[in-house]
Amino acid sequence: MKITVVGAGAVGASCAEYIAIKDFASEVVLLDIKEGVAEGKAMDLMQTATLNGFDTRITGTTGDYSKTNDSEVAVITSGIPRKPGMTREELIGINAGIVKDVSSQLVKHSPDVTIIVVSNPMDTMTYLAHKELNLPKNRIIGMGGALDSARFKFRLSEALECPASDVDGMVIGGHSDTGMLPLTRLATRNSVRVTEFLSEERLAQVSEDTKVGGATLTKLLGTSAWYAPGAAVSSLVQSIACDQKKMFPCSTLLEGEYGLNDLCIGVPVIIGKNGIEKIVEVDLNDGEKEKLKESAEAVKKTNALLE
Repeated sequence: MKITVVGAGAVGASCAEYIAIKDFASEVVLLDIKEGVAEGKAMDLMQTATLNGFDTRITGTTGDYSKTNDSEVAVITSGIPRKPGMTREELIGINAGIVKDVSSQLVKHSPDVTIIVVSNPMDTMTYLAHKELNLPKNRIIGMGGALDSARFKFRLSEALECPASDVDGMVIGGHSDTGMLPLTRLATRNSVRVTEFLSEERLAQVSEDTKVGGATLTKLLGTSAWYAPGAAVSSLVQSIACDQKKMFPCSTLLEGEYGLNDLCIGVPVIIGKNGIEKIVEVDLNDGEKEKLKESAEAVKKTNALLE
């Protein structure tokens, strides 16, 4: 299993590290346009192999897509990151051009590749990849919901004062500060709904803290987060590589599911060796359906900026 990660910045390098440590891939290729960065980070990571007990080979390259030949999965993290006060949508102009070029190069060298899009605005970049590449819809996946759900579960465990491993829940909708829809009604602690433990007001706070999770970290760090995004991507890659058929909320092209068409937005999907193997339609209540519709309308407005 050969994995390519395009963009050797903080998120890309973190993603490569988590993939290597989990030791399910034979090779990870890091590619960047900045001379020496991918090679340097690959070498630095390889020097941890005996310390962290993995056999995955990590190589780096500056802009040479021939080194990515025959990759089974490719992750696109390249593009400019958020700065404090920026929305993900403000990145569209520069990142659209980058994603177009990167995705076409990846498919040229690995025609059967499954692509995971991380670059922001993620739902729109995932949609752009669909329009540019004309690949089967199951082979283009937007990462956002997997990360948002991890942040949601962290906030729930914090509110419940319990281990994160006790908690399950997910976030659907657009990967934006206003478009996310944390499904508090369905979240559980060891199969007991969290509504049994937390007040409506506390759950509303958990939801809001989840939605601004990325912005909160950007304000603290001065740039986008990288540990949780890298871990989220590595989990998706592992589910494909090991055919785990795990369920994650991911941005996927909808064609009637949830009453939505011609956009990519976060909904629960089964991830296996064929990429997105099934879209799972959750029974939402009227309020949740309305919020998802509003989120979809916002995503479509951002998509319109591509034109």
